Amino acid sequence: MTALEIIRIILVILHFVGLASLLGGFLVQVKAIGAGRGTVVPAMVHGALTQLVTGLLLVGVIEMGDLYDTDNIKVAVKLLVAVVITVLVFVYRKKAPAPSWALWAIGGLTLLNVIVAVAWR
Repeated sequence: MTALEIIRIILVILHFVGLASLLGGFLVQVKAIGAGRGTVVPAMVHGALTQLVTGLLLVGVIEMGDLYDTDNIKVAVKLLVAVVITVLVFVYRKKAPAPSWALWAIGGLTLLNVIVAVAWR
C-alpha cells in the first residue's frame, strides 16, 4: 500500500465523519424546524467544512497518485452541491431561528450528495 493510498483512506474516513456531523446536526434539528425554532448548529458548520475540504483533497490525492479514473462531471456536481451547502450553513449559522427552507435545503442537498456519490456510475 502506497503512502497516497493511506492518505486517501484517511481522507475518506474524515469525509464520512464530516457527513455524519452535517447530516446528524440537521436530523437533530428536524423537530425544532417543525416548531419554527430550527438553527444551524456548530456540528453542521464543521461537517460542511470537513466535507468540502476532504472532498477537494480526495480528488487531488486520487489525481496525483493516478489511483482511479475520476468522473470530472460527477466531481463538479458534488463540488457545486457542497459549496451551496457550505454557503447556506455560513449564511444562516448566526440567525436564530434559521428559515426552515434553508435547513431543509441543507439536509436535502446533503442527502443528494450522498446519492450522487453512491448511485452515479
